[in-house]
Amino acid sequence: MKAYSMDLRERVIALCDQGRGTKEVAALFAVSPAWVRRLKQHRRERGDIVPRNGGGTRGRKIDRDRLSELVRQQPDATLAELRERLGVDVSLWAICKALKELGLSFKKSRSTLPSRIVPMSPRREHSGA
Repeated sequence: MKAYSMDLRERVIALCDQGRGTKEVAALFAVSPAWVRRLKQHRRERGDIVPRNGGGTRGRKIDRDRLSELVRQQPDATLAELRERLGVDVSLWAICKALKELGLSFKKSRSTLPSRIVPMSPRREHSGA
């Protein structure tokens, strides 16, 4: 969503400075009263009515290249093992998300032997006659 134009901001502030009420100004320009209050507060606190910048992105704790290399070296490593080898304090979900962003799947290898204790998947038998 784009910020309201400077022209609109200046006209809203001008009417507020003339003594018009917040709700009246909001109705006149078809904006919310809350936005008019925030605009006045912004001017009071910062001295201008310029729109603020977007939030931006947070830095990444996980080095994607290093993670990719670790997976290449040991494809069957668990998420906890990958986190330990990376040496970062992140959740297992963060490691999983980084693997997905890299296009790497985190699945058991098909070459592993099936469990002798419990079947890994339900049998594909048809019931009935």
